[in-house]
Amino acid sequence: MTALTITIPGAAVGKGRPRFGNGRTYTDSKTLNAEAWIRQCAIDQVGQPVLDCPLRVDMRIDVAVPASWSKKKRQAALDGSLRATGRPDVDNISKAALDALNGIVWRDDAQVDELHIVRRYAEAPGICLTVMPA
Repeated sequence: MTALTITIPGAAVGKGRPRFGNGRTYTDSKTLNAEAWIRQCAIDQVGQPVLDCPLRVDMRIDVAVPASWSKKKRQAALDGSLRATGRPDVDNISKAALDALNGIVWRDDAQVDELHIVRRYAEAPGICLTVMPA
């Protein structure tokens, strides 16, 4: 099998904590909407292969450079001199992305036994996932 590449345009959203109310547990709407968007992008780009083997996932999270930054600072960010740290955390972004692809790209995200995540500044925000057999 060759690698599958999925590109998700837009700002990355981290998986929110479960909410509790009226004696039940639920997922907040921001997380639900983000996961639905990731699922839709994956279906549009790769269909529904539902892989059933150990997998490696390379994830690149592109963060938009703040408009308020000077040209010099902006260029340093785009060159990679400034690292993209901050919220949301990369682990929460990966949780949202991997959970969203359950039943679409793979049976369950427990199949992912190798995960490499890079967050950087870019002109346009988004997430790029490359999925391949481990």
